Amino acid sequence: MTDSSGHAGTGDISSPDAAEALEPKATKPPGRRWSWLRVTGSVGPLAIATAVLWLSVIVLLPLAALTVSSFERGWSGFWAAITAPTALDSLRVTIGVSVIVAVLNVVMGTLIAWVLVRDEFPGKGIVNALIDLPFALPTIVASIVLLSLYGPSSPVDIHLNATQPGLIVALAFVTLPFVVRSVQPVLIEVDREVEQAALSLGANNWITFRRIVLPTLAPAIISGGGLAFARAIGEYGSVVLIGGNIPRETQVTSQYIQQQIEMDRPVNAAAVSVALLVIAFATLLVLRLLAERTARKEEAAR
Repeated sequence: MTDSSGHAGTGDISSPDAAEALEPKATKPPGRRWSWLRVTGSVGPLAIATAVLWLSVIVLLPLAALTVSSFERGWSGFWAAITAPTALDSLRVTIGVSVIVAVLNVVMGTLIAWVLVRDEFPGKGIVNALIDLPFALPTIVASIVLLSLYGPSSPVDIHLNATQPGLIVALAFVTLPFVVRSVQPVLIEVDREVEQAALSLGANNWITFRRIVLPTLAPAIISGGGLAFARAIGEYGSVVLIGGNIPRETQVTSQYIQQQIEMDRPVNAAAVSVALLVIAFATLLVLRLLAERTARKEEAAR
């Protein structure tokens, strides 16, 4: 129906007012100010709050108390404690040995994981179970065993007590499972058809591993190596006997911290402990970011 002027009446949807009325109203997005408070997932706010509370009680509060204790004498006291010559020497020994152990276990742990996944041999189940033995065995027992094997009365005539190679052997023993158990499940999921296709096209085993398998395993290898390093720099039990605790030679930072407590210097011990925690956290953070970046590149390449 039209009016006397020939224009459309109120039922004409071509008019601007009618078109605007028929358009669905867009919902107003939530304000950015409170977007970080939104909770998503399947467990709900109560479960998240419980997890955060437990993490705070078990991890955050003790670390906060340790940090406060380390600054009892102010920043100058903290800096003097961590830059003392014996403290720096213990950190140098600890970090140097831990880097060697991490690299060693990255190579040998990846090889062991490969053998356990790709090869079949008698006693494979026993070997697979032995990998987890350092997790269950008290580390002081490992130190006693290593001292009996490589100490002054070594039955194999190899004497590693009170030497840095002895530290390396002890730390390699307790950190090996971190790499093996990080790489093993990823290696199980690797697509074997891609490897077979590369081999059928003329690639040898090394090229196939380096260009196809290794990029897939890289995030797990980096993560396992980082965990091995972090465990090594804080280890005490496995090195307490075979290491000898010789200042500036085989004294690791955990032994130096114990020495400071025995000498009634708790602030120094707390300060060096915080420095060790910062090194471990920074290492794990950098390696995690590197592993995530490598995983994203591998995903994009697919």
